[in-house]
Amino acid sequence: MKMFLMAAALVCAAGAVLADPVEGIWKTTPDDNGRYGQVEIKPCGAAFCGTLIKAFDGSGKQIDSPNTGKRIVWDMVAQGNGAYDSGKIWSPDRDKTYSSKMQLSGNGLAVKGCVLGICRDGGTWTRVK
Repeated sequence: MKMFLMAAALVCAAGAVLADPVEGIWKTTPDDNGRYGQVEIKPCGAAFCGTLIKAFDGSGKQIDSPNTGKRIVWDMVAQGNGAYDSGKIWSPDRDKTYSSKMQLSGNGLAVKGCVLGICRDGGTWTRVK
């Protein structure tokens, strides 16, 4: 039993070490209405997905949002060197889904997306946790 517990602890520790650097909680840039959110990014299959876990008004006060719990990012595939591509990002303020890519640099995550040839710079999200 003791050996089993030690083996389980090693497996858990190895999983923590192997976590992708994009995993975590990210503060989005303010939308057209000045609101922003916190998006938790984690693996979903072979890609990464992000869910809105908290929403804030322009003054930084946490607010109730019908978008909390909704998927904001999905199908982002790691390309190496901090690049993520082939994914989608949904912009709640415009209710549009963009083909997107992200670039991780330290505690910043540059987000960009395009729909029907119109591209939007989603700004740089900052790591919360």
